[in-house]
Amino acid sequence: MTKKKHLNKGQKRRVSDNHSRRLRQKDNVQIDDSLLGPPQEGVVISRFGQHADIEDGQGTVHRCNLRRTLDSLVTGDRVVWRPGADNIQGISGVVEAVYPRQTVLTRPDYYDGIKPVAANIDQIVVVSSVLPELSCHIIDRYLVAAEDVGMPPIIALNKVDLLTDGQRQQAEQALQRYQDIGYRLLMVSCETGEGLLELKQALSDKTSIFVGQSGVGKSSLVNAVMPHVEAVTGAVSDNSGLGQHTTTTARLYHFPSGGSLIDSPGIREFSLWHLEPERVAWCFREFRDYLGGCRFRDCTHGADPGCLLQQAKKQGDIHPERMESYHRIIDAMADRPTRHLPKNA
Repeated sequence: MTKKKHLNKGQKRRVSDNHSRRLRQKDNVQIDDSLLGPPQEGVVISRFGQHADIEDGQGTVHRCNLRRTLDSLVTGDRVVWRPGADNIQGISGVVEAVYPRQTVLTRPDYYDGIKPVAANIDQIVVVSSVLPELSCHIIDRYLVAAEDVGMPPIIALNKVDLLTDGQRQQAEQALQRYQDIGYRLLMVSCETGEGLLELKQALSDKTSIFVGQSGVGKSSLVNAVMPHVEAVTGAVSDNSGLGQHTTTTARLYHFPSGGSLIDSPGIREFSLWHLEPERVAWCFREFRDYLGGCRFRDCTHGADPGCLLQQAKKQGDIHPERMESYHRIIDAMADRPTRHLPKNA
């Protein structure tokens, strides 16, 4: 067998340039406006760079170009689009406009500022797991994000089949803090089917989004509650112990019986630096009855004398680890990139 020759640097560069040029040509597919049909309403199923998959009123999905005048477009957006007379290199329409969003889940990005993740959502399902690890601090961050945008959250602990009886008891005790303040908790397993019926019922007739770290099994849960979807799944890395990204862009799926579900890309650390400390405190729902009552108006809720939150913690009304999570979030804000903060921040 002839040994395959390795490319030199110049050849590799030319191959890379040719590949980039083909990608640009594909991305720049244009449809003559005179060949476009009448405007129609649709829903964004998923977004890919300058293209988006749009579902029409009959449930058919069309890959469309985006008008450059559009500020942003995310999964769940309701749009106006026009179909093309022909399918040109997989592109069969153009998105013309976006309806105002009823709700939007955002995520701060150090390079791009505040980025929308998905729109027009009714509830957030915070998926956690015993692998890569059960982190109540990560759950707290997602709960703050949900409270900030006014979306009711559900906490789903996945992969409970991996727990021994003792480990399960410890997990239930750790998560009891959330039930005590009114959050709904579901214990689920794709392997044994535990909790899946209850999860399906919670998702029925609503538009929900799964959020959570990479590797907690969000896509496996999508497959479990929607067997017709066949979402791509992955495993936790043996080397790093961290989850591997299997969902690269948020995508919307429909339940045959009604309701929709958005599977979002895994995020290993959900930052909250775009929020002000006062807003973060308000997003801890058990803090609200005490806010504004501390002795000092600029109370940091730490060692300050006359802090009502610290008194509530000593009395057992605020879980000490929830208080610790709050301070960890506030401490992390010291390095937030001010160039991306709102002007009134």
